[in-house]
Amino acid sequence: MKKLYDELSHQVSKSTTEKYSTSFSLGILALHPSIRPAIYAIYGYVRLADEIVDSFHGFDRATLLRRFREQTHQALEEGISFNPIIQSFQQTVHSYGIDRKLISQFLKSMEMDLQPVDFNRERYQEYILGSAEVVGLMCLHVFVEGDKAAHETLRPYAMKLGSVFQKVNFLRDLQEDYRILGRNYFPDVDMAVFDDHIKSAIEQEIEGEFREALIGIKMLPLCSRFGVYLAYSYYLSLFKKIQVTPAKHMLKERIRISNRKKLRLMMTSYIQYKMAIS
Repeated sequence: MKKLYDELSHQVSKSTTEKYSTSFSLGILALHPSIRPAIYAIYGYVRLADEIVDSFHGFDRATLLRRFREQTHQALEEGISFNPIIQSFQQTVHSYGIDRKLISQFLKSMEMDLQPVDFNRERYQEYILGSAEVVGLMCLHVFVEGDKAAHETLRPYAMKLGSVFQKVNFLRDLQEDYRILGRNYFPDVDMAVFDDHIKSAIEQEIEGEFREALIGIKMLPLCSRFGVYLAYSYYLSLFKKIQVTPAKHMLKERIRISNRKKLRLMMTSYIQYKMAIS
């Protein structure tokens, strides 16, 4: 029965999320059960694309990504895929009316990661749009349960939230991106002379985006509000840890939040949520 395959497909996306991200898994658990499968599907899809460009060294990544794009478009047209992650994703796209332009923009940013490059301001903004802001917009379709008017109202805040998450990731992963993958996402920054002054300038931009994103979180429906706030709280905690880490250490180690602290954060965030959202 196809129902069994659909259930398996969503389970694969859920397992992918749990395997790769404890923080997002905790955030999704705080969402209403009715919308969790769709968010697992979106995360599983973007995670798989990210793995192709980041981890599949020794393989023809450009060919793999092109095949992934083709399989995505075919699944969206036919309503079925033999790839369980793409299957759960295409169902979510159809169920919540996710704009296919968002998917194309996301895949375009993934293509930008196939070759090491120093980003100028224009390419940086284009990459952030495709790799993070449109993912926020995909999730927003689910968070507002397909309400187009609510989606349009919350659109700028969802983009800002996706942007701030990505920029914190850039700082967290500075060592791997620069030392191993040869990437420098921050425009007009010479990583050879990355210092506390440069780091502080980047952090000031991120601080402003955190404030703007919280405005939109307060406007989300109850089914999604706490789960999104929990993810926001995790990233804010990670960002604060980054802020007190000297620049010279950023290129030597990956900044982390322990799983134990993540669980404590989940338990304490509800009180903070009630105070911040009310």
